Amino acid sequence: VELVESGGGLVQSGGSLRLSCVASGRITRIDDMGWYRQAPGKGRDVVATITSSGVTVYADSVKGRFTISRDNAKKSVYLEMNRLKSEDTAVYYCNAGLTALTDAGAFEVGNYWGEGTLVTVSS
Repeated sequence: VELVESGGGLVQSGGSLRLSCVASGRITRIDDMGWYRQAPGKGRDVVATITSSGVTVYADSVKGRFTISRDNAKKSVYLEMNRLKSEDTAVYYCNAGLTALTDAGAFEVGNYWGEGTLVTVSS
């Protein structure tokens, strides 16, 4: 199983970016998906999560500016980020709780992370 993020980069304060994450592998079911971020010198914090039925939860710091969405058929989750601020600068990680088929033919439930994509907001 692999989660791969894309869409990070350098943007000016007030600008927008759209992050994407696609899951691949012998996945049979994806439950909650989400985005987390880790700023320099700080811990990893939740940004937004979305259930398989589309229920969303946002961190207070991004409410009204960020929108999380998913495409279950494409095994993908997205994060639309608007009105970006310098304090949004961080490495953004995709997360998914999912069930996959192992080489032995068993179903394994796990929590998976992507490698991260860097978002830098210049003031």
